[in-house]
Formats: sequence, C-alpha cells, structure tokens
Amino acid sequence: MAVLGVDGWRGAWVGALLDGRRVTLLALLDAAAVLAVPGVDVVGVDMPIGLPEDGPRRCDDVARFLLRGSGAARSVFPTPVRAVLAAGDYAEARALSRAVTSPPRAPSAQAFHLVAAIRALDDALGDPPCDRVHEVHPELSFRALDPAVRDRKGTARGSMQRLHALRPVMDVEDALAGAPRGVPLVDALDACAAAWSARRIADGTATAVGGDDRDTRGRRMRITW
Repeated sequence: MAVLGVDGWRGAWVGALLDGRRVTLLALLDAAAVLAVPGVDVVGVDMPIGLPEDGPRRCDDVARFLLRGSGAARSVFPTPVRAVLAAGDYAEARALSRAVTSPPRAPSAQAFHLVAAIRALDDALGDPPCDRVHEVHPELSFRALDPAVRDRKGTARGSMQRLHALRPVMDVEDALAGAPRGVPLVDALDACAAAWSARRIADGTATAVGGDDRDTRGRRMRITW
C-alpha cells in the first residue's frame, strides 16, 4: 500500500511517496499534481483543509496545546477563515477576516503566506471533497515517532533528532540522497513525517484532533497523525 506525504515548498510541493520502507521524494508543481500521483491510497498534507467561517478551529487549539512547552507550538498558525481565500493582498485579507470574526481577528503575515496554497488545494479537492486526502502536521508526527524531538527544525540538533525518529520506519537517508535538486532538508523531512502519518491513516492506527467537525464545503476540520 503506497501513501503520500506532502509539504508546501516555495509555491510548489514536496512529496514523499512511501511504500513499505522505501520512500521516494518528489517535486510536485501544484495541488493537481499532488492528487495525480498514481497508485496512492492516502495523501497526508501539511496544509489546512477544512476552513472556519468565523473563528478559530478546535483542532488548531488542541494541536497547539499538545505541542506546548516547545517552539513547535508556534508552527500551528490559526487557520484563516474561508472568506480570506478571496483576498488579493494582505490588507484585503485582514479586512475580510475582521468583518466575519467576533471579536475581530486578522490573519498573521505568516498565515497569509499560506493562503495561495490553501486556495489551490481547496480548488483541487473539489466537491464532494476527496476523502483520501487528510490534513496532517509534521510536528505532531515527529513527537509521536519520538518524544526526544524537541529542538527547532532547521537547526543541526533538530534535523538530527528528526532523522533519528524516521530511521526506524523508513529508509530516509536513501530518500534524501535521491531528492530532487533544490529540495530543502526541512521540507523533505516534513514530507516524510507526513507520509508516516498517511500510512497510519491507511492502517487505521492514526490519532486525530477535531473529531468530525466540518466546514461549509464538507471538509473535515481535523488534524491527523
């Protein structure tokens, strides 16, 4: 059973195709290319899928709580409300968000940088939503793999902790050696962690926060790992 883990990367996506222990890293141009990878039973994407209408998502709050005590909690950005997908720039996004949230809330600049990717994924999923695509979060995956993963990703210590966590479940060094040129280590490792979560989803052994909360397009507001 092959699964795919996906992490956003400079307007494109890094994919980790996992089959048994073998993992292959892919550079994928857009969300449509992610969904078109053949022979994949489950896709785990590190990107918000279900979008709130007027406030924070329960799954984000719980995920942030689970990652408390480490810098990783800051990696769970509050998901922008669906109205923000119509924004052409950051100023418009702030105005649209404040108009529908109570108390008024605007997305951070970091969260706004994700909007183009969120919109592209939302469009690609279609209606009804593709039920083999699930939202994951690599920091939750890494801590489930190995609680010793504590240092920030991108640092030497954090990178080695993540490599150590992945080694028992996949041939991660072989995948990194064959990665497409230009793919950063951070995004490659996150995609591999997302693939591990996708396999747990396929096996029925995954953990999730958010329950069966759904947005207005029927997408689950849930993070699974």
